[in-house]
Amino acid sequence: MSKQKQILDYNREAWNSQVAKGNQWTVPVTSKQVADAKKGNWNIVLTPVTPVPRDWFPDFSTGACKVLCLAGGGGQQGPILAAAGARVTVFDNSDAQLQQDIDVAKRDGLELETIQGDMSDLSAFQENTFDLIFHPCSNCFVDDVRPVWQEAFRVLKPGSNLLSGFTNPARYLFDDDLLEAGEMKVCYKIPFSDLASISPELKARYKAENEPHCFGHTLEDQMGGQIDAGFAFTGFFEDAYEKDNDVLSQHIDTFIATKATKPVK
Repeated sequence: MSKQKQILDYNREAWNSQVAKGNQWTVPVTSKQVADAKKGNWNIVLTPVTPVPRDWFPDFSTGACKVLCLAGGGGQQGPILAAAGARVTVFDNSDAQLQQDIDVAKRDGLELETIQGDMSDLSAFQENTFDLIFHPCSNCFVDDVRPVWQEAFRVLKPGSNLLSGFTNPARYLFDDDLLEAGEMKVCYKIPFSDLASISPELKARYKAENEPHCFGHTLEDQMGGQIDAGFAFTGFFEDAYEKDNDVLSQHIDTFIATKATKPVK
């Protein structure tokens, strides 16, 4: 079995476990949020806190805008976008995360499609299929992010946007346990990998806790990778965890959101 397949299989089961635990990124939106979105009152996030600017989104009112929620299962962004009028496909590695979207759609009478797969391989879709790709913070769960950008570029229509959230690699420099205790101690190098960077003991603990494998990609791969795939940046902001709950966020925003446009030839 290839390394990529091992990571994919492990993280699928880990995220299925996170759904059972009620991880905040697996908790579906409420019926009220869906009802509000149908009236035009909605917002969604790529990063932990700050809503994505509404002018980053195309017009959903015609009902013709095709949106790919890339590695975006969990019953959160997909149902809201569907309620707002988009034709939504949710693509995710975790079947339990996709089930959250299916359950919300059934509960609130929404139409959306779910497909299980690897965010690095969008061969299920033809070129120039989507009018928008919404890709929340999730590419930390693949060991090589550049294929994600290349595939996103291929399936996006010219003139359309890829909206992405990802982690500033500075976050992966520090020991997580010490951060939770309020101490910032640099322990790791970038790029970071749960498979290669941490101790065997910590790796065993994460496995016992069903924590997904994480990877801290360089900004050259996160942002340069989008440029190399053919995108042009047309929007950018930074975000952080709630500062009262995260010592590192008191010093630096460690999440990035980008709006990247596929040029019209």
